[in-house]
Amino acid sequence: MKKDTLLGHSGRNPRETHGTINMPVYRASTIVFPDLETYSTRPSDDYKTPRYGIHGTPTHWALEEAVAKMEGGHNAVAVCSGLAAIAAPLCAFAKTGSHLLVADSVYGPTRSFCERRLKAFGVEIEYYDPLIGAQIKKLIKSDTYAIFCEAPGSLSFEMQDIPAIAREAHAHGIPVLADTTWGTPYFFRSFEHGVDVSIHAGTKYIVGHSDVMMGLIVTNEKYWLPVRRAVADYGYCSSADDCYLALRGFRTIGVRMKQQMANALNVARWLEKRGEVKRVLYPALESDPGHAIWKRDFEGAASLFSFVLKPVNKKQVAAFVDALKLFGIGSSWGGYESLVTAPNIAPLRTATKWAEDGQVIRMHIGLEDPEDLITDIAQAFAAMANAV
Repeated sequence: MKKDTLLGHSGRNPRETHGTINMPVYRASTIVFPDLETYSTRPSDDYKTPRYGIHGTPTHWALEEAVAKMEGGHNAVAVCSGLAAIAAPLCAFAKTGSHLLVADSVYGPTRSFCERRLKAFGVEIEYYDPLIGAQIKKLIKSDTYAIFCEAPGSLSFEMQDIPAIAREAHAHGIPVLADTTWGTPYFFRSFEHGVDVSIHAGTKYIVGHSDVMMGLIVTNEKYWLPVRRAVADYGYCSSADDCYLALRGFRTIGVRMKQQMANALNVARWLEKRGEVKRVLYPALESDPGHAIWKRDFEGAASLFSFVLKPVNKKQVAAFVDALKLFGIGSSWGGYESLVTAPNIAPLRTATKWAEDGQVIRMHIGLEDPEDLITDIAQAFAAMANAV
């Protein structure tokens, strides 16, 4: 089946749910067994049969099946947040004294987890230039246990050549972990490009409505049990109600993302022509340095991008952001509404240097009419000019 058909049909079977179209919500903690022998011989590594609420219910499995099938993975597990989905696989393969390679452009909390938690366990963290490609081979050590990618990079949107990195990693028997939240299972078929463990902040586009915290980890067959055991060992879980909402949101991810990509391209191309803007950081634009890799590996683009303002003072930056009427100021993205933040990228880099002298503005473009968003941004630029 093609992906839009999969969205509507995977993860549900009305013949098994009394004819209901959607998988019902199974709220459960304790699961009872028919006899002592069945209880005593329940397999510890069977995570798709009811045995205790923390390990999932049919509602969880419906979501996990739908996401894994869309992305082309072997299996998936839903956890309580995107950061939990990052932490579990990072810990699944780590050992004291081992070495981890992490893209220098990763999501800030990923870096914080590595610095505050993995280092405390005796793991050596080495950050690498996200544009390194096949030259990653020069950084691989005998005790390197994984390579962590994020494409495009958080805040600054550098495209990584994941297939090239994966070839080098696999030549050394090392798994590739990738935060693929931006690409989603709909626009990026991770496993066809060498990813072994794909990580999603399901809070974003999978849920799509800014009302559920959710993480999803999808793996190939080789790495399923190590990751799934780590999730169980750390006690990570998600509620059946949240999985139901996430699955309901996932059903419409195709139509939402296609529309939001069109809206984002409209706004981004308009921004490229503005005198206040130095450059737009969005791989879907032909002018972006990562456009060729994006076009080769992705089937579409998220509606999240950044742009760099030509140098202005802090008062003017604040005037611009505060003047926006249709953009909420807040973290996260992937919902139906537009959002804006003004991040400081330089302190988040150690292997590379962020050399832009202008303020970065990150925008998430929602489902509003793009002409209304453009009008709003234009009046915010006017407010910025007046705040001298």
